Parts: sequence; structure tokens; C-alpha cells
Amino acid sequence: MNIFDIFEQRLKTVLEGLVAAGAMPQGLDFSRVVVEPPRDMSHGDLATNAAMVLAKEAKTNPRALATLIAGPLGEVAGIASVEIAGPGFINIRLNPEVYLDVLKNIVSDPQAYGRGGAGRGAVNVEYVSANPTGPMHVGHGRGAVFGDALASLLAFAGHDVTREYYINDAGAQVDVLGRSAYLRYREALGEDIGEIPAGLYPGDYLVPVGQALAETHGHALRQMPEEEWLPIARDAAIDAMMAMIRGDLAAIGISHDVFFSERSLSRGPDGDQIGATIADLRARDLVYEGRLPPPKGQPVEDWEDREQTLFRATAFGDDVDRPLLKSDGSYTYFAADIAYHRSKYQRGFATMIDVWGADHGGYVKRMNAAVAAVTGGKGKLDVKLCQLVRLLRDGEQVKMSKRSGDFVTLRDVIDEVGSDPVRFMMLFRKNDATLDFDLAKVVEQSKDNAVFYVQYAHARCASVFRQAAEAFPGRSFDRAALVGADVSGLSDGAEVDLLRWLAQYPRVIGAAASAHEPHRVAFYLYDLASAFHSLWNRGRDAVALRFVNQENPELSQARLALVDAVRSVLASGLGVLGVGAPEEMR
Repeated sequence: MNIFDIFEQRLKTVLEGLVAAGAMPQGLDFSRVVVEPPRDMSHGDLATNAAMVLAKEAKTNPRALATLIAGPLGEVAGIASVEIAGPGFINIRLNPEVYLDVLKNIVSDPQAYGRGGAGRGAVNVEYVSANPTGPMHVGHGRGAVFGDALASLLAFAGHDVTREYYINDAGAQVDVLGRSAYLRYREALGEDIGEIPAGLYPGDYLVPVGQALAETHGHALRQMPEEEWLPIARDAAIDAMMAMIRGDLAAIGISHDVFFSERSLSRGPDGDQIGATIADLRARDLVYEGRLPPPKGQPVEDWEDREQTLFRATAFGDDVDRPLLKSDGSYTYFAADIAYHRSKYQRGFATMIDVWGADHGGYVKRMNAAVAAVTGGKGKLDVKLCQLVRLLRDGEQVKMSKRSGDFVTLRDVIDEVGSDPVRFMMLFRKNDATLDFDLAKVVEQSKDNAVFYVQYAHARCASVFRQAAEAFPGRSFDRAALVGADVSGLSDGAEVDLLRWLAQYPRVIGAAASAHEPHRVAFYLYDLASAFHSLWNRGRDAVALRFVNQENPELSQARLALVDAVRSVLASGLGVLGVGAPEEMR
């Protein structure tokens, strides 16, 4: 039950009636007309921009048009009054029964409230995709949490979502990993390897890989040339690193439906998909042999002064055309990425979302160009960039992890503060803004700690029902009893404010899913929790506002229905974010 959608449709019916009556001209575009919460709740329950966006087409001024709309709009069912503000904004106040119907809707089916219907299309969300060269660091964790929450949000909104991890198991970095593992293998055989050479991975996490290679192969690898032992060491290291990464992800409640191997694009069961992609683009004159002009200003990493195989990225909005083959004839990373996104499209995903680190920002234009090319303009790619995480403790930067060798691992942070604070606080800031994550602050029990504040609201809701069971022994507060409660007595301003926040949940879900911004859900939960804590504190000071009042069991039943709705929406939103909804706080 989305009251904003309901009254937007009722408003458009009014506008269509005005057109039919000749009061407004034919052919007006209503697509920009919206009904939304006013910026200041004291101005009303709903606000619409109808007069502001239609005035120019209607050849009148916004305030005059607002006056014309306000008359019939005030007669619409559920609307108590309509007010015109400023140059032509229209504020709407609703009858209390509208919010009481929202409350009954939540209580009768809390699992369905805010949830979208099925059939909104398949979406591929690719996230994490960390190189399998070591444990995940905190920066990976932000992308992992963001991608996982976004996937859950889209599924809750009604999309058919596939969670995907792209394993970068081809290229130079995994060869370096293989050589690093081989060095640890030699160490496991008793050699003194001294200091780890520059260019290899120094972390202790490769020690078990070396030991496993020694147990499996003994001294046999030492008898082989590099071209023979490198694939063995590399594959063993990749398998071990992916097992470690899966474990790190599981510790934070994240799993994927698909793990897609980059190597399979050139050496998989379907043959050379990269070559096939280039051939397809060439057949459509989107690949040619040519030279790139020298870059202006900043140097371009993939520029070479030679004739080479180029993709016409500029035909799809990129700044320059892009190389597909290196000077040694091997494929560029970009060529593999084009083939990978072509594979996504061929698997049925016209909508693709990639979650990348902020350092990949310069790659976005070319990938959008590539997706437009390989899908004939039918595919849509949205790249979400996650900014850096600064890890602090009481305001001081946290030092590196011994386990990794050069960064703080995600597992270290999860083990110290728990999964819930990591997930919620990673989402309590927009993904493209730098995040300061303070290990001390996220475990504080205060209003300044958002995850505690929201979870505490849920726990308080649960405690109200325990109090009710003690106050009214033998009385049932099950779903049927709450649905049947007479809620007409919920008229205090703080109760109405809480009902208004509850009514916004479906709109928040829809808007957050459309914008691919799960942080909106986290912000909403904090506001809802704040409204609930405010009512709790008022009830503590005023007997008439207590949730459980032994002298008035009917009003208590109504307030328990309200508390149940708050508990349900908090649990629902936390579930979307992958955060627990505790019944008690320890």
C-alpha cells in the first residue's frame, strides 16, 4: 500500500478531468507530475509539483493553475484539505483514516508491506570481483556490502536478481600470485627464502598454500621449468584464495549465485569468446586497424604509437577508441571485459549493474560504450563506484594487518566489531562518498551510533510485547488480535508522526531500487527509529501515552498494533540491508 502512488493516480484522474472539461488544454505531459512527502512535515502529508511542471504547457502561471487544480483535488477521497504554497506548490493533508488503513495493511501482512510484485525484469549485479591474490581488505568490504544490499533491495522490489562474482584468474597478476606461492613452497621445503622480493605478494596468507604444494608434490616442482610449475602453483593459489574470499564473504553474510571465470572467456567450453566478440564487432565495422593520436594532457595507460586493433568506442560516447590487442598479440583487459558483458547479455541480462572501486572511475565511459555496442543499444549498464574507507579507532588511523602484509583485512574488522555494524555503517553513507569507519564508535550504545540506534528501536518494540504479556496475563496479542484492534484512538501528534513515517516505506523502497541506492533505506530506518524513540520517551514521561496501560486495554491493543508495525518495518528494512533485528540488546 503505497499512498504516494495511490494519490498520484487520484491526482492524475483530476488532471484528466480538467482536460476533459476544457479547463486545461489537450496533450499535456503528466509524466513529470509526482506526489511526494513535503520537505517540512508541518506543511502537510503530501506535496505535488503538478502546477509547476504543467504551467508552461498549459500557457498559464503556476499559482493560477494550482488554484484550478486545488478545487477538485480537495474533493478526492482521503484528502482533508489542499493548500497552495509559494509560486504554485500544492500541499495536501490527508484524513486520519488513510494512515490507519496503512497501519492495518502492515499488521495484516507485514511480510508483503513495501515488497514489489514479480516480473520487473532480470538484473545482474556483479560485485566484489576482487582479484584472487589475497584476503579481502576493508575497501573490498564496502563494495561487497553495497552490492549485496543492492541485490537484496532489487529482489525485494520485485526484480529477478542474479548475484555474480567475476574471478580475475587470467593475466599478469595471477602469474605473480603463482610465483609468490612457489616461493612459499620452497620455504615449506626448508629453504631460507630471505626477504620477499619486490613485486611478489608478501603476506603470510600464502604460507599454507606453499605447505600444501609441498605436501602434494614433494620436491617434484623444483625439477620442473617455470612454464610447467607456474600453472600448478598458480591454480593452487587461486583455489586457496577464492576459498579464503568465500569465507570472508560468508562471515559478513554474503554469497553469490555465479562465480564467472575470466579465463573461461578464452579457454572455456564455449571456445574463445573474446575472439568471437571481436569478430562480431568487426563484422559491424566497430573494430578497425589504426593508430591512436598521442594523448592530450594526462598520459593514457593503454596508448601505444603503433597500428593496432581498435574498438570504435567514440561512436558510443567514449573519448577515444580503445585497443583490443596488446603488442604481443594477446587480448587487452578491456577486450575480455567486452566479451564478459556480452556474455551477461546473452545469458538474458539486459540490465547490468557493476560495483567497482573508485579507482576504476576512468573505465566507466568505455564500458558503457562496449555494452551499447555488443547489445545493439538494448542493454543498460549502471556502474556504481564505491569510495575509499578510512579505518579509524577513536579518530586515529588503524595500522596495517600482519596477516596481509600491507592492508587491514575485512575479516579482522568483522572479528572485532561483528557483521551487523560493518554492514549497516558501510551503507549509512552514499557509496560515492568517502567513509570514515571508526572501530570504537560503531560499538558504542548511543544515538550517534546509527546501527545501535536502529537495532535498539527494534529491541524496544519486542520489549513492549513482553511488558504487555505481563500486564495482561492470558490475553492474546497474536496477529489476529492486532488486526482486529480498534486503532481509531491513535491520534496523538507523536503517534501520527510515526504513522506518517511508516507510510513512507514502500516509496523509499521503490525510489531506492530505481536509483540503485540502498543507503536510502538505512537513512529511512534511522528516521523511523528516531520517531519511535521519541514516542517511547514521551510515553515514559506521560502515563496517557504509554504503550501498555492496564487501565485501558483497548487503547493498549491499538498501540501494540502500532508498535508491531514499527517492529515489522524495521525488521524488513534491516533484512534488506542484511542486518539482524535483535529482540534484545546485550
